[in-house]
Amino acid sequence: MDTQPAASTKIHQPHPEPGVVVISSVNWQGLQSLYLKEVRRFFKVQLQTVWAPAITTLLFLVIFLLALGRQRAAVLGVPYADFLGPGLIVMGMLQNSFANSSSSILVAKLQGTIVDVLMPPLSPGELVVAYVAGAVTRAWLVGLAVWLAMVLAPGVEVSISSAWPILYFGTMGAVLLGLLGILTGLWADKFDHAAAVTNFVIQPLTLLSGTFYAIDAVSPWMASVSQFNPFFHVIDGFRYGFIGTANGDVTTGALLLLGCNIILWSICYFAIKSGWRLRA
Repeated sequence: MDTQPAASTKIHQPHPEPGVVVISSVNWQGLQSLYLKEVRRFFKVQLQTVWAPAITTLLFLVIFLLALGRQRAAVLGVPYADFLGPGLIVMGMLQNSFANSSSSILVAKLQGTIVDVLMPPLSPGELVVAYVAGAVTRAWLVGLAVWLAMVLAPGVEVSISSAWPILYFGTMGAVLLGLLGILTGLWADKFDHAAAVTNFVIQPLTLLSGTFYAIDAVSPWMASVSQFNPFFHVIDGFRYGFIGTANGDVTTGALLLLGCNIILWSICYFAIKSGWRLRA
């Protein structure tokens, strides 16, 4: 007896009712998509976002070494060029981490495309993580570019003494500035506002935190104030990974940075959750 092949049956899953949670945990796909968007955004103009900051940082090194000439004295037991190099590397990382997250949110607000980020099913925490991850990625790309150039440059030694302080303080510093960039992007209504934060907050705190000098060479009052500057602990801990000597307590600096990042992450989370300066 001829038999007809059974028709394939499809089981249609019913759509969930409105209000039913579909993504019960982390939206990994959405988180990955926003992170890749952030990376591709700055990588499309890598000449401006990665290589230009690296060259600018190297110019600082060249100018200082040429200006001091043979009068360069040892700092913390190492030649001044070896002392200066790690500080310049992490300084470039910090500035570019801030620039990445702040410009991303501010440009989206001004162009009216911020709604494309707010409407998908991404929680405030996932938004913060994606923006910070993009900023940290750009920071490390700039840092690696500067480090490789210094490895090839004559007259400066940037060999690694201990890897964990470099990884920890470099990453925590980039996270710190990425979070500050998110808050700046939320607060700013135009590019002048973001530039004001860069010129009057980020750059002074970076330049006056021991990038170009050891704090034991300044007045006791300024040295005491520097201990409360998280930028100082980022630079000091990062430099410790290269030269094996620090101006301050590395453990204290590591804990201080962890505490600052937890506080800033909480502020960013609740700011985005409340729609602060995002909703009309």
